[in-house]
Amino acid sequence: MMKMKAALAGTALMATAAFGAGTDWTSAGHDLGGQRYSPLTQIDKDNVANLQQAWSYHLTPAGYASRPRLVEVVPVVVGNTMYIASTYGQIIALNATTGAEIWKWTMPDSDTPSARGLSYWAGAKGAPATVVFGSRLGRLYALDAKTGQLAEGFGEHGVVNLKTPEVMQTGPNAIYNLPSPPVIYKNLIITGAGTPDGGPNYGPAGDTRAWDARTGKLVWTFHTVPRPGEFGYDTWTPEGAKNRSGVNVWGYMTVDAQRGILYMPLGAPNNDRVGVDRPGNNLFGSSLVAVDANTGKYLWHFQVVHHDIWDYDTQDPPVLMDVHKDGKTIPAVLTVNKNSLAFILNRVTGKPIFGVEERPVPQSKVPGEMTSATQPFPVKPEPLAQNTLSRDKLYKGEPEHQAWCEKLVDDKHMVLGGPFLPPGYNEITVSPPGTQGGVNFYGGSFDPKRHLFVANVNNLFQPMHVTQKPDGSFVNDYGVLRFWDPDKKLPCGPTPWGQLVAVNVDTGEVAWRKTLGVTEEFPAGLQDTGRPGLGGTILTASGLTFVGATDDFRFRAFATATGEKLWEVKLKASVTATPVTYRGSDGRQFVAALDTGGSQTGSVVTNDEVIAFALPHK
Repeated sequence: MMKMKAALAGTALMATAAFGAGTDWTSAGHDLGGQRYSPLTQIDKDNVANLQQAWSYHLTPAGYASRPRLVEVVPVVVGNTMYIASTYGQIIALNATTGAEIWKWTMPDSDTPSARGLSYWAGAKGAPATVVFGSRLGRLYALDAKTGQLAEGFGEHGVVNLKTPEVMQTGPNAIYNLPSPPVIYKNLIITGAGTPDGGPNYGPAGDTRAWDARTGKLVWTFHTVPRPGEFGYDTWTPEGAKNRSGVNVWGYMTVDAQRGILYMPLGAPNNDRVGVDRPGNNLFGSSLVAVDANTGKYLWHFQVVHHDIWDYDTQDPPVLMDVHKDGKTIPAVLTVNKNSLAFILNRVTGKPIFGVEERPVPQSKVPGEMTSATQPFPVKPEPLAQNTLSRDKLYKGEPEHQAWCEKLVDDKHMVLGGPFLPPGYNEITVSPPGTQGGVNFYGGSFDPKRHLFVANVNNLFQPMHVTQKPDGSFVNDYGVLRFWDPDKKLPCGPTPWGQLVAVNVDTGEVAWRKTLGVTEEFPAGLQDTGRPGLGGTILTASGLTFVGATDDFRFRAFATATGEKLWEVKLKASVTATPVTYRGSDGRQFVAALDTGGSQTGSVVTNDEVIAFALPHK
């Protein structure tokens, strides 16, 4: 037994070295495997309560008086420089220890960068280190990381036009952008695609592409909707596949650098609520797909949702880890999305480690809709968020809100159900977790020492209603956007509305659950409701979990092993992006978060800023 424990401990240390060796934060996921696990230990459970604000930097331009722009950007920290892609159209380099501005570059043509951040390429012989990011106008930019100037040797004076004829298959004027930062693997810049969400069924392709980091030249393309003769084409009809839009990576990709495998979490095909014109399971929609990172060659796939009409996507970062099971160490990848089902797969073969069952699900009433008879469910772990709802399981607590929710359901004759209840036709259905429930694009984190996957989940459901237009086509009716009181931002499902969950990946069991967030407008004794939000967790080797996300303006730290809350601070706005941690030039460990405007009551707070916390100077 002691030898086994020693072997497992050694494996954990090797995993730590492979995925989380740096004290910087060099990509959105910290490391190529997306573990978001830092080896830093200066801040621990005994002193985390002493954290103080060390510096802040305002992103909102002077004189800006409109509503704040949602900040989902994860900063990148290399050496003593923090790089930020601001939603106000600027790329900013800061001194990571003091917050002092080093340089600022404003994008041309009123363009704005990828909503979720940028990437850092370390450079190569004859080419400087660059900061790389996509944009709202479908461009890929590279800036010299030292000077903030366009990298002249990349593309056309530092810019590559992503809107090439190969992907703009229905014409050059359609919307196409890059929502998330690219993956940097060796000297490749690997990009997803921003096709219109919920937009036209036919339009830009969602293909994943790789570009030479020195020159910006295209190296390879993976067709996310298979073409004739390619694997997966038979899961479509020819008419359904041709020029189909959607099926794109709009979240984060990860890489097994040792094996050279890229993991792509792909979204649903357009239209993502109605699939009448696309019979079949529709590969590679709502699938995790593994390809050779050097060539883009298909290796394996796992479809999380067949014929997706729920907009569930598979957009979270596929987290790499090692699972210890039956005396073996299994290279694994974990994917979880809005439907809250976490699949733990062998990352070399794509085979489930804890088993998957195809279970019967309700069928659509929309004429001509051919929904899949079954959907995949993991044997383990259990769903991370709520996935059933009934009239007697609505919110219980504050009398006025409880009555409001009951009236909402009764007045609109809502049909409440369980997993994969289809969008209603001539009725409104609510099928938890819904498009704003479960785990969204930010995903979770993994602690290789404690073998825990930790993620924050939303229990914020989405009513669905399909209607038929005069021309005979079907569309989703967005008349009811959320299952809540829209004025007060109070959900109608059972509490907790937000939760922090840890899964032991060696057993597949949930290790603990903790309510995350408070509703201050409720009376004392009823405030511990949990709150929904955006932004994910990060973990440290000292056993801490940091998370913002909730719309109660709190930034918190928990004990990773137990979920015990150790520290919290109330900010001026919500932390809507995943935080980062790094070592400054003064030797201190910093934890930085970006907060953005908004509130539980919907009031306007123009206060987008970066805030860095650290322990006091000794």
